[in-house]
Amino acid sequence: MNRTEAQLITELQSLGLRLEDAESGMAVRRGGAGPSDHKAVTLGGKTIMVPIAIAGAINSPFIASRPDEHGISIIRRDGRAIDSIAFPRQPRFYGLKTEDGVPYSHIATLHAADVLATTVLQSCIRYSNRKKSCQFCAIEQSLKAGLTILRKTPEQLAEVARAAVELDGVKHMVITTGTPNLTDRGAAILCESAVAVKAAVDLPIQGQCEPPDDDIWFKRMKDAGIDSLGMHLEAVTPAVRNRIMPGKASVPLERYMDAFDAAVAVFGRGEVSTYILAGLGDTAEAVLSVCEQLIGKGVYPFVVPFIPITGTPLADHPSPDPRFMQDILQPLGAMLKQAGLRAADMKAGCAKCGACSALSSYEA
Repeated sequence: MNRTEAQLITELQSLGLRLEDAESGMAVRRGGAGPSDHKAVTLGGKTIMVPIAIAGAINSPFIASRPDEHGISIIRRDGRAIDSIAFPRQPRFYGLKTEDGVPYSHIATLHAADVLATTVLQSCIRYSNRKKSCQFCAIEQSLKAGLTILRKTPEQLAEVARAAVELDGVKHMVITTGTPNLTDRGAAILCESAVAVKAAVDLPIQGQCEPPDDDIWFKRMKDAGIDSLGMHLEAVTPAVRNRIMPGKASVPLERYMDAFDAAVAVFGRGEVSTYILAGLGDTAEAVLSVCEQLIGKGVYPFVVPFIPITGTPLADHPSPDPRFMQDILQPLGAMLKQAGLRAADMKAGCAKCGACSALSSYEA
């Protein structure tokens, strides 16, 4: 992907996209974990997630035409055609249900083009207390809307994963969870889920949770079949973390850094990552400084633009300016390249998928 396309992705993900035909592609994901209020869009052979259903997208300079008979739409900026895109179709496994009548799409969803994702526990101990909850989080919205179930059993996950591989060619899987406790912080749930999936289908898995209280959990997760691990900082300075996610900030940055070291020792260099939301108040310099530390540890810092989700306390918070994102992604891509950390080399996970950020395009 050339530099122009990398810049276009950066702009689309910050500014959003208007659609002449709202029914294009798969339905917008609303609520839950991951890229909510987005649609999957294929641009230059790469499938990315672009915000559609956010307030800021109404004023986006980008608009996509109604798809033609081949499924191709033209993106125009201020009336000028600049590129063509396509919308991935709804996966076939969405049409299936479990024996007890639960739609497969309520158990796991398709992210981008070939990633299966699930929030195994669609709740968090902090969510109901806005004095402690992450202000950007919408984990229980999709549950209240009847689009998912509270707890996905290992058997359900195995059944859906097998179908997603066989019917839709899914290449890897992300298993995340709301934080159920202040001890293992979800690691135990990830372990039993991974064991079941791996027994059913040969599918690389990334597990995602907060740093558990005991580093022994990293080996347990690896032994259970988790290939890559994500522990997400979201914000990188104490002031922003305390303001945006007061409960999660009780796990200090120092604990994250120690946990990253312990996890890399188990999973290997490049198989541990963290998710950083740019635009919440951290400066570009602060983000790049922490990313430099992480890269030195062998951790892949996956930096994405913050996109506000309807119904959350930060619903009216602006997305970052594309120039701000470029000021981070361009030097970060160079740092990753120099260190030999490439998203494509990871076995599984958000950074490998790369759909929520233009970062991997800047690695080149």
